[in-house]
Amino acid sequence: MDNCNQTIRCTVDKCKYHQNTKNLCSLDAITIGTHEANPTEQKCTDCMSFEVR
Repeated sequence: MDNCNQTIRCTVDKCKYHQNTKNLCSLDAITIGTHEANPTEQKCTDCMSFEVR
């Protein structure tokens, strides 16, 4: 997977779009969402583009 996006940093190595050696994402763009009705902290947000490896 050499086509990593230099502007999307990612450390989720269980995602199929994760570029292992550089901690980058191979997608052109990602979607961010939330699992909270009123998110107030970083941990309340999720990468909705995640797909298990």
